[in-house]
Amino acid sequence: MKILMVSAEVTPLVKVGGVGDVVGSLPRELMLQGHSVRVVCPFYGCVNKSSQWIRFDRPFGVSLGEKDLEAYIWEVQLEDNGIEVLLIENKHLFGSSEVYEISSNDPMENARRFIFFSRAVINLCYYLGWVPDVVHCHDWPTALIPVIINTTECNKPMGSVASVLTIHSIEHQGIFPRDLIECARLPENTFRHECLAAHGQVNLLKGGIYNATKITTVSPKYAMEIQRREFGFGLEEIVRSRSNDLVGVTNGIDTDKWNPARDDLLPAIYDISNLKGKRVCKQYLQESFGLISDSEVMVVGIVSRLYWQKGLDLLLTVIPRLFQSIDVQFVILGQGDQGLEEQFSGLTAQYPGRMGFKSEFSNQLAHLVYAGSDIFAMPSRYEPCGLGQMYAMRYGTIPVARAVGGLVDTIEPYSRSAKSAQGFLFEKPDPNDLFEVLHSVFNIFRHRSAEFSRIQRNSMERDFSWKISASRYSQVFKSALDSKS
Repeated sequence: MKILMVSAEVTPLVKVGGVGDVVGSLPRELMLQGHSVRVVCPFYGCVNKSSQWIRFDRPFGVSLGEKDLEAYIWEVQLEDNGIEVLLIENKHLFGSSEVYEISSNDPMENARRFIFFSRAVINLCYYLGWVPDVVHCHDWPTALIPVIINTTECNKPMGSVASVLTIHSIEHQGIFPRDLIECARLPENTFRHECLAAHGQVNLLKGGIYNATKITTVSPKYAMEIQRREFGFGLEEIVRSRSNDLVGVTNGIDTDKWNPARDDLLPAIYDISNLKGKRVCKQYLQESFGLISDSEVMVVGIVSRLYWQKGLDLLLTVIPRLFQSIDVQFVILGQGDQGLEEQFSGLTAQYPGRMGFKSEFSNQLAHLVYAGSDIFAMPSRYEPCGLGQMYAMRYGTIPVARAVGGLVDTIEPYSRSAKSAQGFLFEKPDPNDLFEVLHSVFNIFRHRSAEFSRIQRNSMERDFSWKISASRYSQVFKSALDSKS
């Protein structure tokens, strides 16, 4: 099967969130399963160009409103996995370092970028003389592609292509003025409730959900959740109307990159048969965050964007209460909400040696947090899939997470016995619930070490490779192709 994967980000070229990790890993496993896969992404100003990349000599045209713009193509071969990435270059639209949003007083400016990108993807296929069987779109920046396929392309070769839209987060929908319809050269009838129209504006994700041949989310639990008001962000009725074409496929992780037995970013390596190296990592972690070096204290680690969704504000009252009652340390690595950054910095000053916070993102420090912590906390208000818990479990760091989305699908929770448990889940986004579960985990850590070790090993044994997920995507692609025929 010929698969064209389209995304606003792809690791390692450009990464903002988990989408980049998915698009940077899934194609390799699909290729190993016999598919022909190409990945397309914008060429942003923040992408570091290599001398080995090939720029096609001849540009092609892309219509944007009344203008015809040029797109240049760069061919990139990702060195670590052989994935072919085609970068679409237009320096006027994508020359800045911003990915999803650019600073502008014109509300249409950001819309033009992704209208151009979506139309360029269609034209690229003609330019290459390569029409895929399936185009796999990721989130709102690419959600216009199924609309284009079903309208202006319906009687052309690209009109026969099946489309699969993966919703990584339904909160982010791509909402723009009605002028988008004309700018994208779409028929006026696409501005209706059963397509792009939403409260007098254009909603790109909504249009993609209506028009995609099949829809996926990044976990089965999240596929159910977004059909409810609590998690649907206003699109729950539309999602329910497409429920027969909706499939939840849990993300995988790159188990070669995330492997404590071969991780050259760590001060010591280890595996499930010998965890001595993990204790070395814990010492280095404590030193790196200015904590008291003590192998007996329970270290709770967090690597996250500081954002309402992640529920980290719940920790602001929980951390002082825990410091008063148990022997615990916290390390937090992340950037985002300025208020949260200031409050975590304040806790670090208030509890020196017990609380460490770094407002940055460092891949090396992230690996150290995953390896050196005893517990990894994810108190998310919602979590479509989550990758952090999988990285943590791979490194023998036990997750404590809220029972939502992909956290439910990837963590076998503790319930009176450690026999099959891989972590701990709590139900409500409430500081008291989070306090109670962390307090309970500490009691196991301190007083029932054999149980704690069993949970630790259970989590390390879990297979989070892309093989299973890629097989499921193959089934979805085949189903989409059959539906389109």
